[in-house]
Parts: sequence; C-alpha cells; structure tokens
Amino acid sequence: MSAATTRSRIPDRLCAEAVDLARSAAEEAAAPGVVGEHVSAVADGDRVVTHFFECKEPGYRGWRWAVTVARASRAKIVTLDETVLLPGPDSLLAPEWVPWSERLRPGDMGPGDLLPTEAEDLRLEPGYSGEDMPPPNSAVVPEVTPQNLADLVEAEDAAEVAADAVDAADGLAAPGTGAGPGTVPVRATIAAVAEELGMRRARVLSRYGLHVAADRWDESFGAKTPMAQAAPAPCVSCGFLLPLAGSLRQAFGVCANEFSPADGRVVSLAYGCGGHSEAAVMPKPLRPPPPVLDSVGTDAFPLRPARDSGSVLTGAAPDGDTEDLGHS
Repeated sequence: MSAATTRSRIPDRLCAEAVDLARSAAEEAAAPGVVGEHVSAVADGDRVVTHFFECKEPGYRGWRWAVTVARASRAKIVTLDETVLLPGPDSLLAPEWVPWSERLRPGDMGPGDLLPTEAEDLRLEPGYSGEDMPPPNSAVVPEVTPQNLADLVEAEDAAEVAADAVDAADGLAAPGTGAGPGTVPVRATIAAVAEELGMRRARVLSRYGLHVAADRWDESFGAKTPMAQAAPAPCVSCGFLLPLAGSLRQAFGVCANEFSPADGRVVSLAYGCGGHSEAAVMPKPLRPPPPVLDSVGTDAFPLRPARDSGSVLTGAAPDGDTEDLGHS
C-alpha cells in the first residue's frame, strides 16, 4: 500500500476539527434544529474530509447531512466544498425505479389505454413470407423523411414511365395515362395481395412468443394446478373443450363450460376440473310401467239423469192435448 493511500484514509487534523464550520453550513442549507449530532468524519482524500450529521427532518429517518471541507497544501484555512443530504446505512429509501414496461401487469389496461410494442420485440416477427418491407399502413414502417420520400417518389415515377412505355408498345394504354397495370406501386401491390390472401398483419407471433404464451397458459391452467390435481379426468376427453388451430392444437384448447373456473380461458389438455362433461353423468330417469289395474283413470258419473233418459216424456204434446196416462 502506497504512502499516499495511507494518508488519504487518515483525516486531516485541521479539516477534522472544522466541525463548527460544517454544522453552520448544514444548518444554512437545511434549517436550525433539523441538523442533529455529529456522527463521524471520513477522509475522502488528502486534506479533504466529509462531516456527517444526523437529520431530524420528519420522513428522513436514517439520513445524514454530509458537509465536505478541504484546505490547500500548506494552508491553515479550511474552506467549504459542498453540503448535501445523503442516505445512511439504515435509512428509509424509495424503491428502485422500474421502467413502465416491467411494472405492467395483466389486468392493468383499461378502456382507451394503448400498449405500444417495440419494433424489435422478440415475441413478434414479420408477417409477410419472403418479403422484408412492411406495407404502407404498417406501424413498423420506417419514418418518412424528405430524403427517402423523394427517393420513393422518384422510383415510382421511373417505374410508371417504364410501365407506360411497355403498355403503349403492347397497345394496352397510351403513354402517360397511367392506366396500365405497371402504374401500381410495388409496395401497394404487395399489400393488396397480402390483404386478399388474409395476410394483412405486418407482424405475427414468433416461436419465442409462442413458447412464452404456452408457458404462461400452462402455469395458470395446466396439469400442476390444484384444480387439475383433484379433477376426475383431463380436458382432452371433455366435451366442452374447443381445440385451437395450428401447432397449439396439440397442447391447448378453450374451455366452453360456463360453470367451470376456466370458462373462456385457454387451458392445457392436461388440465381438468369438476365440470368435466363425463365426470358425473346424470342417469336418465326410469319410466314406470303401465299399471295392471287402472287405478289412475276416472269415470265420469252425472249428478242428475238426462231429461230424455226416462220412459216418460215431459213437456206439452204437439197438438196441445195431454196424453192419456191411464188414470181414472
């Protein structure tokens, strides 16, 4: 260890004795009564010492006022360098700042919120096979500057002139009319064909993004969850499972059981719950056989006999005479 290093660790005597100068500087920066007792003096270098004082300010528990003093070589006057409030070993500190992209959690987005994605997001890859240039209306299209815009217009004008010349030679259109098929810009043609084929997305999910999503889904609704461990059967044999398309069909599906805790969620085929379609099938109710003696049916009996059911006619005769009943 060199002599200079040894000297720097031993506080300078005159600087170490300048406690009153350091306290007055701290009280001037803070306020009287806020600066507490002298804690220590630390040598920062040759003839440079920092004095630490307790901070009695509410809300700054464990913080210290640090006043640095120094003196020139062979000088006896100590001068003030700086005064600052610094946290101590047991001070109360704010949590470390974390970028918003790392603080965001599922469910934090609300109506009207926009979540931007980075241009080099590892979860995404170009959606146009064999074509690196995005469509004109893509969010990842390069920033338009006067220089590249002029180059693009010049290139399209040259292509239009060449196409008109070819069309005029073939008799398809007159030169300069722009009616020939060659007048359509190359980028617009790619976008139109991509939209017609259903490949309008500028970026699609990459293999990395696919694996990250699969791990997240398996962690939430996978075979290792308590619900799946207690399930009578996995989702692969459930009638409420809607399989996904593509490569995810081999491992995941969507639950369509409204009484399941995973209704409308992507679930692993190894997941399961008590709402399995074949877990507890209700038996069809038995129909009782017909009775041997009909004790269920009823016969209707009139309370009074019908007027025409007897042997005696009631009412007047058609001729108005009463019928001889054989009485004297």
